[in-house]
Order: sequence, then C-alpha cells, then structure tokens
Amino acid sequence: MPHSPVALVTGAARRIGAGLVSALHERGYHVIIHYNHSDEEARALAHRLNASRANSARLLQADLSHLTQLTSLAAQIESFFGRLDLLINNASAFYPTVLGKVTAQDWQTIMGSNVQGALFLAQALMPLLRQQRGCIINMVDIHIARPLPHYSVYCAAKAALASITRSLAVEMAPEVTVNGIAPGAILWPEQALSAEQKADTLSSIPLQRLGTVADIAHAMLFLVEANYLTGQIIAVDGGRSVASQALV
Repeated sequence: MPHSPVALVTGAARRIGAGLVSALHERGYHVIIHYNHSDEEARALAHRLNASRANSARLLQADLSHLTQLTSLAAQIESFFGRLDLLINNASAFYPTVLGKVTAQDWQTIMGSNVQGALFLAQALMPLLRQQRGCIINMVDIHIARPLPHYSVYCAAKAALASITRSLAVEMAPEVTVNGIAPGAILWPEQALSAEQKADTLSSIPLQRLGTVADIAHAMLFLVEANYLTGQIIAVDGGRSVASQALV
C-alpha cells in the first residue's frame, strides 16, 4: 500500500476533471483517472502524470449509467493502490432535453452518469473510504436552484445529487465527510455559443468573468482539508447564483 493518499476522479479525462486530477497529483496524490469515451485524452493525461512520477496514475474505463459495470469496480479500484482516500464524482452527461422530446435514453444517460454512478460508487467504496477516514466530493451545479431552460433532466439529476450528498454525509459519518461543489460558468460549454450569449452570461456574473478550473481545484482542496465540514454544497460561481439579474 502506498504512503501517498489515493484519489479517484470520475469523468477525469478532460476539462474540469482533468484539472482536478492534475491538482491532486501536484499535491502528492496517486490518482485513478476514470473515463467513459475519452480514451485518447485519458491515456495522454496518465502518460504525462506517470512521466512526472512513475506509477502514480492509473486508468479506469466504465459507463456509469450501466449498473453492471459498477458492481466490479470496487475490487478493481482497490487492486490499483490498495487504498482510497478521496472520491470525486465529477462525471456528467450534459446536453439539452427539450420538453416534448425527452426520451427514456436521455433519462438513463443523464441520471445514470450524474446520480446513479455517484451513489453506487460511494456505496461500493464506503469500506475503503472509511478505513482511511476519507472524503467524497460531488460536483453539483448552481442550476439546481434556478433551472436552466431546456435542461430539465440535467437539473433534476444535479438536484438529486445534492440531496444524495446531504444523505451520504449523515450515513457515512463520522468516518467520511461528504460535500459538494456547485460550479457556475467555469468553461464555455462545448456546444457553440454566440457572442451575444457569452456577453449575456458574463453580464449575469457579479465578478464579470468566467471562473477557472483552478477556482474549482481550490475549493476541492479546501474541502479535502475541512475535517469538520460535511453535508455542505459550496457555490463557486462568481456570485451568479445570488445575483438578481442572473439570466437563468
């Protein structure tokens, strides 16, 4: 078993997830990089981290929307480093579901990646996390309070994840802390936005700028060290969720 702490980050091959993995690795963590489809990006990230510190990063491929793929993950995760100190549930399907055109597959994909994976991974990994008096951080969203138009299934999924965060905080205490981070506008979505849409978004943020992945990483590192904080969700959004002019 390594002396270094071990973190599993889901949806870690790209964007915020990759940034969180890199920040943890810089702090001396061994990391498990979960991905679903982003094989090339995940392998490139693991290669870079292992080049920096040998055998410090492992890859884990799974579709979290399929329960059959979740049942065997706990043993596989334990086999990597023999311990687990931190679980970050970051994996998330994010796309619009216009009312009147929502399908069962939309529900399964979005709920599966955002909620099902987080709950069943926490359940499966609870013994490992309790052994290390570990920590779970769930990536929620500020839109659980102010729904994003045409994203009803996504908002419902993140609201469910917020509720699960609070429930797990009670049920996994006192050994494991469970908190959430609710990002605001951190990176532009992969779906193209017009200049007007970007300007409208920025005007709804009191700090008048996008956040950065580093902002989310700072919140993550705070929660890892906050041993007397559990069941809380921190909005990292430049004040957008409390601004009356927010266009959400």
